[in-house]
Amino acid sequence: MKSIATSLSISEGKPLPLGATCTSDGHVVNFAVWSPRADMVDLCLYWDENEPERECARVRLIRKTRGTWHVGVAGLPKNCRYGYRVQGPWLPEKGQVFNHAKLLLDPYARLVDRPTAYHPSMVSLLDTGEADKTDSGAHAPKGVLVRDDSFDWGGVEPPRLPMQQSIVYEVHVKGFSQTNPAVPEELRGTYAGLAHPASVGYLKDLGITTVQLLPVHHHMDDGFLLERGLVNYWGYNTLAFFAPERRYAATDDPIREFREMVKTFHSHGMEVILDVVYNHTCETGVDGPTCLLRGFDNAAYYRTRPGDPGSYDDVTGCGNSVDISHADVMALVMDSLRYWVTEMGVDGFRFDLAATLGRDPSGFSRHAAFFRAAHQDPVLREVKLIAEPWDIGLGGYQIGNFPTDWYELNGKFRDCVRRFWRGDPKVVGEFATRITGSADLFAHNDRNPAHSLNMVTSHDGFTLIDLVSFNEKHNEANGEENRDGDTHNISYNYGVEGGSEDPAICELRRRQVRNFLATMVCAQGVPFITAGDERLRSQRGNNNAYCQDNAISWLNWTENEESAAMRRYVRKLLAFRRENPSLCKIRFFSGDPIDAEGLTDISWLNTRGEVKDINDWNIEKSGAFGMMIHREASYQHKPLCGFLLFLYNARNENLSFTLPDHPKFRWECVVDTVDAEGDPHDRTADPGSEVKLCARSMQIWRELA
Repeated sequence: MKSIATSLSISEGKPLPLGATCTSDGHVVNFAVWSPRADMVDLCLYWDENEPERECARVRLIRKTRGTWHVGVAGLPKNCRYGYRVQGPWLPEKGQVFNHAKLLLDPYARLVDRPTAYHPSMVSLLDTGEADKTDSGAHAPKGVLVRDDSFDWGGVEPPRLPMQQSIVYEVHVKGFSQTNPAVPEELRGTYAGLAHPASVGYLKDLGITTVQLLPVHHHMDDGFLLERGLVNYWGYNTLAFFAPERRYAATDDPIREFREMVKTFHSHGMEVILDVVYNHTCETGVDGPTCLLRGFDNAAYYRTRPGDPGSYDDVTGCGNSVDISHADVMALVMDSLRYWVTEMGVDGFRFDLAATLGRDPSGFSRHAAFFRAAHQDPVLREVKLIAEPWDIGLGGYQIGNFPTDWYELNGKFRDCVRRFWRGDPKVVGEFATRITGSADLFAHNDRNPAHSLNMVTSHDGFTLIDLVSFNEKHNEANGEENRDGDTHNISYNYGVEGGSEDPAICELRRRQVRNFLATMVCAQGVPFITAGDERLRSQRGNNNAYCQDNAISWLNWTENEESAAMRRYVRKLLAFRRENPSLCKIRFFSGDPIDAEGLTDISWLNTRGEVKDINDWNIEKSGAFGMMIHREASYQHKPLCGFLLFLYNARNENLSFTLPDHPKFRWECVVDTVDAEGDPHDRTADPGSEVKLCARSMQIWRELA
């Protein structure tokens, strides 16, 4: 019988599109890969189900067009997997490290054959500077041919929500449903589990509009973590820019399952945003694994030090930095982004260490080539682009400096709000700036409050309940003797490190959580909620749980009285935000009069109910003040009249606060962080009357017409 290998038909193929693509009849597969400095490229094919790691055929790519090697192959079996071996100069000091012994994953692979882990055979550079000739083929990740890429979206369209109406919920695909008893066991921790009615229903009931998924690009588990019995749980170690992570699939078809998840969210009017990592890859430093970009053209794909192309310019802290200023490298990133929008249906991206993507040879620039390319791209300019606006390189903290069409995670909001509610002095002025949209950061380049994603926590750092329960990080479970993780947490434990049996401490902590949530949800900008904060999820003081694929990171779906009450409180806050368009402004407050009596769109009040003077902003004590804003209408809401009044008391003492005597209508309390379960609507007060504001608490009042 004639073997499959001898029945393959080879043609020269074509240079575009890059990757492995089938003809319309599915018979011929075109393979194209960019490797401009290579001397020779071999395509390695695998299809033996009994010996899956046995290479069944090897095809040399003999044609090269503008740096792209290509070949057409007919007669391949349906279960075929593939990789490349590249031969070229071995000149490490010049950044050229081609090694034919290392099997490389196609950068355009749309599916990877299995969950991927580091193996020593992937190392290419020996300590002597020589090439390691150990064959990595048995352990290296391989691409899977995707022959049928069709999907029926059933007429379901993306919601395309205005950013100012968004409520972003940062969630890990596995961690969200892994322990939820309402999700069938076989679906827990998967795309299908996140799309299950129990999951979607929970998010809709809470008031979430936009789920932001921690990385779902296929990633590699680091060697140093595997030695400790740990994994790269967060997934910020990208291997494949086009392939959905297999670990999160309940089926053997991650592509279809991911699309079904997106379709489900869209059918409920909710968006899906991906946290993407284009700033570095899993190949880490020069002594790391060679399984992807390094083996195709190290000097082109990665940033190297000026005058020293053998060393990486590592501005990410992860061993390497992708050089997106190179046109062909940028094309890879842009093609990946378009693929996830047009083929996988996502609604936007949160870019990890986005400052790296804006670096050209002279440093960061908001006019960098990548930003210009994204701005003019007809696909990407229709979706949300969110920057984590920093990296660790020189001049890496670039908050407020991204292009006009980008949104930014506001780390200054996080730090200031933490300091304010901890009771730090001299914070009131900045706090006022942060809760009104951070005009100091965004107004200068024609942006608006919605460009600020207001977070108090994120996946990286303490959870909200841990923020008020620990003075120090407790990362011992990570196996690095508690050296990892940020030491600058701006946290406070209120007298006891960790859990407490003292009812007064426990209540104070919950009240502080309610203060943080009310401040964030009602601030101008976009609320950014970390999954589980609404139900008091704790990581036991671990502020760097990137390697904890266990109960430390997973949501706990067993509710107690306190966690259930907090969830209901968040639901109430989000409903209040939806009902008041003045909390979702697309222009900054002006302070100008809005009526004949001189009332302005925003007023700052002292505890006597009078307009604050300049000296009030510079007091040494913790903050206690009021903010009154006009309840304006929007095109989607019925006209509203009157004002909203926010009273803040970050001091460790009870205060009396005089309500303003103008306007003349009565006031009704709608939120009091002292009693989240009570009905504050039973409390009304006349203009000019006094109300009691408990220590470390916040109240929200609205004018009754």
